[in-house]
Amino acid sequence: MNPPEQPFDEPWHAQAFALAHALHDRSRFAWPDFSAELGRVLREPGGDDYWASWLTALERVVVAQGLTCHDDLSDRQEDWRRAARATPHGQPITL
Repeated sequence: MNPPEQPFDEPWHAQAFALAHALHDRSRFAWPDFSAELGRVLREPGGDDYWASWLTALERVVVAQGLTCHDDLSDRQEDWRRAARATPHGQPITL
C-alpha cells in the first residue's frame, strides 16, 4: 500500500488554504469571486505556481473587499523579511 499523497508541499500552502476558508466561512468574500480571481492569476505570466497564485488571488480579493489595503500587505511582508534577517538560522521567526 502506498502512503497517501500529501495535499500540501509546504506549511504555508495549508495556511493560505485555511485562511481562505476561514474568511469565506465568515462571509468576507464569495467563492465565485475568489475562483474568478484565481483563474486570472493562473493565466498571468508566472501563474504556474498554484499556491503562490492562490495567495496572490487571496490578497487581491481581500483588498477588493476592503479587508486590508496594498500598503498594509506590503508593510507586513517587510516586517517578516526584517524579522527573518534578524533571526538566527534554525530559530522560529516571530514578529
